[in-house]
Amino acid sequence: MNGNGRTATAILWVLGVGACINGVWMLLDAARWFGLIAASTGASNVHLVRDVGAAYLTSGVALVWAARRPALRGPLTAVAAVFLGLHALTHVLEAASGVTSLGHLLEDLPGVHLPALLVCWLAVASLLRPTELH
Repeated sequence: MNGNGRTATAILWVLGVGACINGVWMLLDAARWFGLIAASTGASNVHLVRDVGAAYLTSGVALVWAARRPALRGPLTAVAAVFLGLHALTHVLEAASGVTSLGHLLEDLPGVHLPALLVCWLAVASLLRPTELH
């Protein structure tokens, strides 16, 4: 495994485990998760929090699997990139339309936008040049 591959693997492990932890938390304690993380977004909907938690857990599993199986990295990171990218885009569109403040985008940078950008980058790089990120 080259240096690029080790870096990609480390990023996948960190983001994958983080997404799994977040997803499990959302599934098991939706009300507390909402109160601590998303209370500023509106009224609580624990069913919706659990639905999003399922998507986070699914993405996290795909990223951990991609870290463990470099030959499958492209398709697995692409699956995670679909959810994470659309989730981040939703946050951008809500800020642009005034549903949330532009400052909310900055608050979301470490937990929503940066992971989405990294996973999208890894997905594209893995699909275009699969051997370089193994």
